[in-house]
Amino acid sequence: MCGIIGYLGYREAYPILINGLKKLEYRGYDSSGIAIFYENGYSLCKTKGRVDELEKKISYDKIKITGTTGIGHTRWATHGIPNDLNAHPHVSNSNELIMIHNGIIENYHAIKIILSKNGFTFKSKTDTEVLVNFIEYIKKENKFSLAEAVRISLNEIVGAYSIAIVDKSHPETIIIAKLGSPLALGINEKEFFIASDPIPFIDYTKNAIYLKDGEMAILKKGKELDLRKIVNNHKLNPIIKKLKINLKQIEKGEYKYFMLKEIYEQPKTILDTLRGRLLISEGIICIDGIESNKDIFINAKCITIVACGTSWHASLIGEYLLEELARIPVEVEYASEFRYRNPIIEKKDVIIVISQSGETADTLAALKLAKKKGAFVFGICNVVGSSIARSVDAGAYTHAGPEIGVASTKAFTAQITVLVLLALKIGKHRSAINDSRYKYLCQELGSIPEKVDNALRIDNSIKKISKVYHNVNNFLYLGRGINFPVALEGALKLKEISYIHAEGYPAAEMKHGPIALIDENMPVVIIATKKGCYNKIVGNIQEIKARKGKIIAIVNEGDIQVSMLADHVIEVPEISEELSPLVTVIPLQLLAYQIAYIRGENVDQPRNLAKSVTVE
Repeated sequence: MCGIIGYLGYREAYPILINGLKKLEYRGYDSSGIAIFYENGYSLCKTKGRVDELEKKISYDKIKITGTTGIGHTRWATHGIPNDLNAHPHVSNSNELIMIHNGIIENYHAIKIILSKNGFTFKSKTDTEVLVNFIEYIKKENKFSLAEAVRISLNEIVGAYSIAIVDKSHPETIIIAKLGSPLALGINEKEFFIASDPIPFIDYTKNAIYLKDGEMAILKKGKELDLRKIVNNHKLNPIIKKLKINLKQIEKGEYKYFMLKEIYEQPKTILDTLRGRLLISEGIICIDGIESNKDIFINAKCITIVACGTSWHASLIGEYLLEELARIPVEVEYASEFRYRNPIIEKKDVIIVISQSGETADTLAALKLAKKKGAFVFGICNVVGSSIARSVDAGAYTHAGPEIGVASTKAFTAQITVLVLLALKIGKHRSAINDSRYKYLCQELGSIPEKVDNALRIDNSIKKISKVYHNVNNFLYLGRGINFPVALEGALKLKEISYIHAEGYPAAEMKHGPIALIDENMPVVIIATKKGCYNKIVGNIQEIKARKGKIIAIVNEGDIQVSMLADHVIEVPEISEELSPLVTVIPLQLLAYQIAYIRGENVDQPRNLAKSVTVE
């Protein structure tokens, strides 16, 4: 959940660290800190708040920031409240070892008891301070080198981590290690860049190594990378990958917030996800991960989709698609629940895992459980080289590009796009869909980028609606069929960034409880497109109107019946029911954004959240 950054080389470390932390703030932003190392010493500064507060403190306190070795951290709190003491980096009792950490040490309390009995004291409430002192204890008790002390200590740790640690007496060396939490290493001649993901060092190098679980690296100035297995100290040959990130993708450009930029990028990201996969004129869908394993999908008795958050909502849409188009029973599971309830998994069962980052801790744990039990695991994620991408048996990337805003938008529609392709491809292999319907849906899918572009043109009407409702305390979102998960996603977006309580429900379930909440102060967003259960939706709207609820209706262009009933109407282009979520979600994303913006909230960095959930 946190962001870590480090530099070792010939440049001044401070600007690399501070700019890198700003690019990592989407991972956590309740406190931040840096340590700069020079001969026989170091400077350390950390504070509660965002990175700009850290900059101010460094300037005000006149902290020495000259040095070519440094580490930095931006935090999402797990152990201990956000304050200066709990911020990273953390220092050992002797002031010799300085460390940053992303993850959770589950057995930290037991280790803390041992250390306390051996005279160690603690200033913070964090598990990280326990770990850095444990490494110091192992180092001094056994007269180990720092690298060996780190390795031995980590073999005793239960939990997840990516760490970077420096001995102030040896500022020419940084030790890094990974288990569970992501860690990337950028390499240039005579310099190393360390980060939770490559975005902070893309300006300096395109050469990157993604450490695998159970690996550590010894970085020394003027020396080659020394990569090793933590468990047995076995030396490894590093695999260097060329990064393909475009710098413009990680800049806001003309937009005030990344979230708005990413909403407006969706026509392109959907097109990029389709490119090379959907050949409309030939009626062909190309997905290597399906084609090379088609017998597994043809013979599948059922499919289980596992995900968290927004990806879970995409999974629910995937359930509708796969059952309708491929005629395979589908179950959708929260990854956080799936792994702990002793699920029934047979050999060759098909499990699909979905994650934007490819590092979601619960989803990754569910993946490992499924593979351990012999299931075939197919992954859908956005980040090349991520832990999930490396661990699955086959998969498909979403090609949405970097998503910086914490509230996911373009990754959601890219995931749905991949799920449509999967459902059509598998349905074709299973002869579950006839040729005319298959070709029609392929043509409709090809038109989606243009229709999404048209849907984005309603921003001005959404601004007007947002001004009316930005001060309410509650929202209700309703949808039916394949658009019920869209209602869930719309409610999630609103609560994530505006802090307004919002609930999503199947429209028919409204009368089984939620209708008790409806009065003249309750805005109800209802997805009422022409396809599907349109007449039933009209009936639900009548029930809301009878109780004086305020209706914001998402309708198809030219709709008459619902438009006459609703207080506010947002029109979207008409499309087949199976593909409608790709269009109906657009106004819900814009509504959440505009309400949060009017309320003066930080849209990209909502409180208490982080982009990549790498802890359980």
